[in-house]
Amino acid sequence: MEPSTTPRERKGFLVIQPLKRRYCVACRRGPLSMLVLEDGAPRCLGCADLGHLVFLPRGDTALTRRSREESTLSAVVVRFNRRRARYERQGVLVEEEALTRAEGRCLADAEARRRRRVRDARRRAAQDVRFAAAFAAEIRRLFPGCPVERAGEIAAHASVRGSGRVGRSAAGRALSEGPVISAVVASVRHVDTPYDRLLMTGVPRQEARRRIAAGVEAVLRQWRDRTADTAAPHPTPR
Repeated sequence: MEPSTTPRERKGFLVIQPLKRRYCVACRRGPLSMLVLEDGAPRCLGCADLGHLVFLPRGDTALTRRSREESTLSAVVVRFNRRRARYERQGVLVEEEALTRAEGRCLADAEARRRRRVRDARRRAAQDVRFAAAFAAEIRRLFPGCPVERAGEIAAHASVRGSGRVGRSAAGRALSEGPVISAVVASVRHVDTPYDRLLMTGVPRQEARRRIAAGVEAVLRQWRDRTADTAAPHPTPR
């Protein structure tokens, strides 16, 4: 059963969604989906002079707050939860014009947020382009024999935002030498040696790395040579 008392609402009226069949003591209409208790007696919204209000379910905090701000008359709608033995808010009743104005304000905010997301995405994209270029330049500084296009590919792969790759680590973003070399070594391992094929044939990772170590070092040695012909072909995977 519902308790005979209801919670106090500090601002506006309190409207109840009854759990059992209730009828208005004034007009006898019912059963009521919502009612107002006056001196302990249920009245329908029409008899309580709230019939012109519209119901806004809970869920959108901003819309609810703005609707109540815009509405001269409003009411909080509650329903008793037997399991928790307490009244819980279900939504509000507000003037329809107030709800329309509040929806307009929320839509304007949503559009502003959308534009902000677009601006932020463009800004991050520009930052990523600059960072990848700086990363590629650092590769070329450490490995002057590395082809320009290959340096760009390594930098682009290593610096993808949110990838967790070495270029996105704190040291990588600082263009520390260690992460840059690690990115180059990883690229050579996968592109210029049969490392991936070895893994696919069941060779344990550490054993596969041992087998291709000499090939990786040969490419790195060539790229470290400032006099190397950057257009020359690299060792092909065997």
